[in-house]
Amino acid sequence: MNKSELIEELAAKTGYNPKLTDKMVRIFFDRIKAALSAGDKVEIRGFGSFTLKKYKGYIGRNPKTGETVEVKPKQLPVFRT
Repeated sequence: MNKSELIEELAAKTGYNPKLTDKMVRIFFDRIKAALSAGDKVEIRGFGSFTLKKYKGYIGRNPKTGETVEVKPKQLPVFRT
């Protein structure tokens, strides 16, 4: 299920206007993004939690050229049930 399908399903089940449902879904995901950006964990009991996982930088290799490249440290969102 993608975001558009989620919006359609929610609009159909709640009877809300699809534009209003779209706005609510956007706000929901924006709040999750904002909390993760602030370093917070987002926990939805009975569903799962969103956290940021930190990865260290490393020296990698470009598979096409074989050239070594520096991969910078990064943080990626993770969902756990």
